[in-house]
Amino acid sequence: MISFYIIFLTFAFLLGAVIGSFLNVCIYRIPAGESIVSPPSRCPGCGSPIKFYDNVPILSYIILLGRCRRCGKRISLRYPMIEMLTGLISSLLMLYYGPTISYLIYLLLSSSLIVITFIDLDHRIIPAIPIGFACSFILPQIYWLDSLIGILAGGGSLLLVAMAYEALTGHEGMGGGDIKLLAMLGAFLGWKGVLFTIMASSLTGTVVGGLFMLLSGKGRKFQVPFGPFLAAGAMLYILWGDELIYAYLRLISR
Repeated sequence: MISFYIIFLTFAFLLGAVIGSFLNVCIYRIPAGESIVSPPSRCPGCGSPIKFYDNVPILSYIILLGRCRRCGKRISLRYPMIEMLTGLISSLLMLYYGPTISYLIYLLLSSSLIVITFIDLDHRIIPAIPIGFACSFILPQIYWLDSLIGILAGGGSLLLVAMAYEALTGHEGMGGGDIKLLAMLGAFLGWKGVLFTIMASSLTGTVVGGLFMLLSGKGRKFQVPFGPFLAAGAMLYILWGDELIYAYLRLISR
């Protein structure tokens, strides 16, 4: 039994690392309006195509000491880190859901969130992906009506907050991308997942965002993208949502 777990977890990590390599392409090319299919991967420095044996996730970076084989230009550490992150998330999903359709769908969602997070950090834009509602007819964890309510609750709640903030302050407080992202998460996670995500992301966003504001010395003028916190809150729900909710209910019941 243990050997099967090791095989499945190893496969999940390798699959996640390969997907992470593709996510790096998406993160770089989508904001630039380039195709994510062609041309093949190239060195950002000299533009030479990367050979297949130099494009092995994580391993190639270690062998080449983080540099292009041809021009010697240093390659960002972000590339293997995203491959490692995707591999670890894939392994956690396999450990939690096993080799099921839920694993594949949540791996798809997690991969989308990684792309969204890094694009939002780099460019302050969020490319939302409207496929969650269709997945509600496949996922055993969510009913299609929960998904529909999640879309309305997710997108609608942030839209109301954004409208109220803008009416009170005269400034835009929530981007349209954040609203679409939460609507997408509602489609995948349902209304319960949306409520959890809003609470978790608001808490972490307040703490981390406030810390960055203090360290930057700019106060409220320092802009912190909210998309990464929404993504983190959603991942918490996917992996440990039931356990965290149960622990919270036990805590307040005392």
